[in-house]
Amino acid sequence: MNILFISLGCDKNLVDTEVMLGLLAAGGHRMTDDETEADVIVINTCCFIHDAKEESIQTILEMAEYKKEGKLRALIVTGCLAQRYKHEIIEEIPEVDAVLGTASYDKIAGVIDEALKGRSSVELEDINVLPFVETKRLVTTGGHYAYLKIAEGCDKHCTYCIIPKIRGNFRSVPMERLLEEAESLAEQGVKELILVAQETTLYGKDIYGEKSLHKLLKELCKISGIQWIRILYCYPEEITDELIQVMKEEKKICHYLDIPIQHASNEILKRMGRRTSKEQLTEIIMKLREEIPNIALRTTLITGFPGETKGQHEELMAFVDEMEFDRLGVFTYSPEEDTPAAVMEGQIEECIKEERQAELMELQQDIAFALAEDMIGQEVLAMIEGKVADENAYVGRTYKDAPNVDGLIFVNTDEEIMSGDFVKVKVTGALEYDLIGEIV
Repeated sequence: MNILFISLGCDKNLVDTEVMLGLLAAGGHRMTDDETEADVIVINTCCFIHDAKEESIQTILEMAEYKKEGKLRALIVTGCLAQRYKHEIIEEIPEVDAVLGTASYDKIAGVIDEALKGRSSVELEDINVLPFVETKRLVTTGGHYAYLKIAEGCDKHCTYCIIPKIRGNFRSVPMERLLEEAESLAEQGVKELILVAQETTLYGKDIYGEKSLHKLLKELCKISGIQWIRILYCYPEEITDELIQVMKEEKKICHYLDIPIQHASNEILKRMGRRTSKEQLTEIIMKLREEIPNIALRTTLITGFPGETKGQHEELMAFVDEMEFDRLGVFTYSPEEDTPAAVMEGQIEECIKEERQAELMELQQDIAFALAEDMIGQEVLAMIEGKVADENAYVGRTYKDAPNVDGLIFVNTDEEIMSGDFVKVKVTGALEYDLIGEIV
């Protein structure tokens, strides 16, 4: 049985995909990346913002064509779009045989068996269940780095966000399960663990009664073979002194934090349902830089939120200019049904949102280039990701770069290096977001 998996959306979704792949591989199924050879296609969907929803729907419709042609025996839809629009998918796309919600991915093997017998199904566990699968994940990220999902769901209920309604309440994965999974990943050759959740900084609060990310990190640092540990999705107001301390003490933890702040106008932050003010954000950022001078800070912003004035946009621009984030992404506000922000007054035209997004990204480009130029002459440790075709050069990442969202370092060398190797590189040049270097 040939199965094609298509994983859309975030890295947290990718972990669910890898779990499902592991279950199917253990059941004797073969994987293919060619839709024309597939007996079964599984699409793990996203619907966080409008563009993600459109991509998911388009992908389902494209794969449904293979079903119409009679080449495909079963089409399965899983993930966030499936959770949110289960009935619409089944009713409007008859080629879909089964729908699995966000807490039902452990049922994938049984659902495929039923679909092949001609029985369609909708599997929707309570979204506040935390599925547990003992079978090893099938890592799809190349083998030298992997994501470790430490929690599921979110309790924050920001006014623009649908995640709590499709992923449920915040619930931490017990530490012993995470350590077991991390050990298994290390045995498979993983050298960089990237901790993800809707919010990593609250880890353990629900099951241990206190924020325990620092304790988890200390235990993960003991695992042989793991050389880098990177932390994503830290809510700024939840960053503790204990977390900062463990980052300073443990050599394996990258001096890198992803802290999505979304905006810098107090009025907009309040309308968004965020828990921080501009003054608090400034204080947290300054504290992190004082305590960990070489820390790389990544953030994400939303521009064009309902009611955002030109003055508030300029306030955000000034904040970005002052803070000089190492890495920054900007989303235009996307009104999601069933969220408070979608019915707020003052919805902004798409063209204005896009103009503001472009202005922010242009400013960040200048900041990023200046920071990259400052790196020239420095020596950095880089993890090699692969070779540049037809050139004596390799592509790598420094501690400042998370995969797929941040920059790269291009390493010129005649030596033969393997993906996953760590090499010391002297930075010799800078591009807009990337670096150029040579092996020391």
